[in-house]
Amino acid sequence: MRSIKKQKEVLLGVTGGIAAYKAAEIVRLLRKNDCSVTVVMTESAKQFITPLTFESLTGRHVYSGLFDPQSPSAMEHIELSKKSDLLLIAPATANIIGKAAHGVADDLLSCLLMTVIKPIIIAPAMNANMYLSSVVQENISCLRKRGVKIIGPEKGELACGDEGPGRLAEVESIVDAVKTELKTREKLNGKEVLVTAGPTREPMDPVRFISNPSSGKMGFALATEALKRGAEVTLISGPTKQEPLPGIKFIPVVTAREMKEEVFKCLPKIDIVIMAAAVGDYQPVRYSKQKIKKDKELLVLEFKKTIDILAEIGKKKGNKILIGFAAETEQLAGNAKGKLKKKNLDIIVANEIGISESGFQSDFNKTVILTKGGKQEELPLMSKTNLAGKILDMLNPYLISSLTTTKKFSRLK
Repeated sequence: MRSIKKQKEVLLGVTGGIAAYKAAEIVRLLRKNDCSVTVVMTESAKQFITPLTFESLTGRHVYSGLFDPQSPSAMEHIELSKKSDLLLIAPATANIIGKAAHGVADDLLSCLLMTVIKPIIIAPAMNANMYLSSVVQENISCLRKRGVKIIGPEKGELACGDEGPGRLAEVESIVDAVKTELKTREKLNGKEVLVTAGPTREPMDPVRFISNPSSGKMGFALATEALKRGAEVTLISGPTKQEPLPGIKFIPVVTAREMKEEVFKCLPKIDIVIMAAAVGDYQPVRYSKQKIKKDKELLVLEFKKTIDILAEIGKKKGNKILIGFAAETEQLAGNAKGKLKKKNLDIIVANEIGISESGFQSDFNKTVILTKGGKQEELPLMSKTNLAGKILDMLNPYLISSLTTTKKFSRLK
């Protein structure tokens, strides 16, 4: 196994199961690979292995209760989450998986799950019947949709004598998953990322506007994922119900013109631009200062095109990496290919709308991703959280090439 280049802070949650003793070997291997480890135990975990074991292996205090008198901070769940680069729970019982899925925060470890914004890896270990139960499978599926990585379990003979899935994944596999995740999360260190999200609204009169049903979920997921990967993130969004994570610079806007102005103010310092907003294509030619009365059977309005923000960036993007979106109801790849070239994009994500399970308002997207280099990848229906990770993974070749390129950007007006 290759060592992690730079020391990282790993929070290891240990829950109450017979596989808890394997957590000691996980600590040893993580430290061997240049990770600092802080252990958080549930009360049940102490029935299987002592805190002293982990204190000896980590050289650090082991945390357990929310009201631990030996704890240096009364807000330990917040302080620990701020200092960590990754949270690993191994072994993870059905109980902690259920708490994580449903937002139950009644001990230190479950509170950490609510506060940490860094990557989370969970390695389940339990009886096969328990693991295969519909409620546990639903909880695991729920966590996967939120971007939590699930490692294992493996099939084999269990401590209770049963055979089936439920054995904790091999220690080496768990540590490799941690290393891979940490390496991925370093990709955007030092990068400035700009993400746009949500719809724009073009007013007709003081009470009416033309818009679209974009929820902003895709853009917010991208901003969150970029933050987790170490980037400095600016998020410019039209009106949505979404809330950005702490640490993201958030700029709310309403109209396409406002979005364009804020985008171009930020651009000089930005390395990567991700235009996920559903910017309105048209706006009314005339705005009525008074409410338009409902006194006619037929109302005719004239519209004109709004500025194409993405195309304008593409004209003068210099060495910036530019990602665009294309919401399509048909011929996803064909329509996206034209926009990729015309707007001078590096990557375009064509997402299918017009179907109930994908696109606007949905938590899922079905997409085709095309790159300037000719790569085309059709992705199945997946959560927008997971799709955000896939999109940012596509940046890797561009990030590698940018390391050998002097950072000289065109002046943007």
